[in-house]
Amino acid sequence: MARRAVHRPRRRRAHRGFPVRAVPQVYEAPAVTWGDRDGSTPLVFGRQVAIHPASADTSHPRRGALGIAHTDEPAGRWLVVPAGMSLFDAYRDTQGAAGLLVRRPVDADGWQFTMLAGPDPGPLPVLTLSPDTHHAVLSAAARGGGWLDAATPLRREDVTGTNIHGEFRPADPGGTELLLTAHYDGVGDHPGLRLPAAADNATGVAVVLEAARVLAPALPSGVGLSVALLDGEEVGALGSAHHATQLRAAGAAPLVINVDGAGHLDAAAAVEAGGPAHRLLALLDQAGRHTGVPLAAGPVASDNRRYGGAGFAAVGIGAGMGGYHSPADTPDKVDPTTLAATARLVVATVHLAATAPAIRSAPRSGRATA
Repeated sequence: MARRAVHRPRRRRAHRGFPVRAVPQVYEAPAVTWGDRDGSTPLVFGRQVAIHPASADTSHPRRGALGIAHTDEPAGRWLVVPAGMSLFDAYRDTQGAAGLLVRRPVDADGWQFTMLAGPDPGPLPVLTLSPDTHHAVLSAAARGGGWLDAATPLRREDVTGTNIHGEFRPADPGGTELLLTAHYDGVGDHPGLRLPAAADNATGVAVVLEAARVLAPALPSGVGLSVALLDGEEVGALGSAHHATQLRAAGAAPLVINVDGAGHLDAAAAVEAGGPAHRLLALLDQAGRHTGVPLAAGPVASDNRRYGGAGFAAVGIGAGMGGYHSPADTPDKVDPTTLAATARLVVATVHLAATAPAIRSAPRSGRATA
């Protein structure tokens, strides 16, 4: 008896490297202690103290008296930057200072968030203090006492980022092509601190891959579907900028749906549109009503902005960032129903885009191979 042929969607995979310059790396957990006439207190790395990404690299501890920026003589002192004063302003009078101490909020679990993108390194060590610690140190400095002893072991490394692009099915010439994207990079671990990146953005990767699995064999003939898992989002969305440039050079015109966070749906999923996305945004809104996923206009500061800025119709979806950039971003914080709901939303949006009259991002002159 002859076997019946089973159609399997073709998948083409490509790995695309690109340079990423001066990524800050904490290479040793900093030992930080402060004290006054009542005694000394070692600070807990990641909670009470962390290294600002604009900090200079110092491997040997510096000990100095506490002072207040723009108030006390800076030479030899760790200057406490009052809340509301920018780092740029704090630098104006720091000649000979040991370093700067700035306030940073903590999350519900008491962790400071980690950032990779930001200003270039400055001339001084810079530490971030939790609000309670900052208040205590500022109070000691205001009384004319106190000291701090700390190093800021933070080097910058040039690395290679890698995007992973997979084509599940090609589009016919002039046909609709959908591109699902999510960044797979995190902010990286610190010595002694694991930052799991479960919500940001393992959840986005999971949603995109599951949606592609469901959609690939079910889309109408001639509709294209690709997935891009992007690197370098945490250092300025460099991976999507690189990929968008490749797509434009190849004459591609995909409709882009980017998922950045699907950890916990609160009141509504945030949606941000970019480029010529009016029609795609309308389809997303229709899919939200169909699937029962509430949507609200809100900032999704992620890879969707790079695609939109390159002229592609792009929408970003974000649904929860518990434990943002901290050790609290663990798998147990991810709500499975939010994962499933976001995947249904993406599937419904792509289905509507595939069956609606053809919409494209920009004029198309050839097939994309990026």
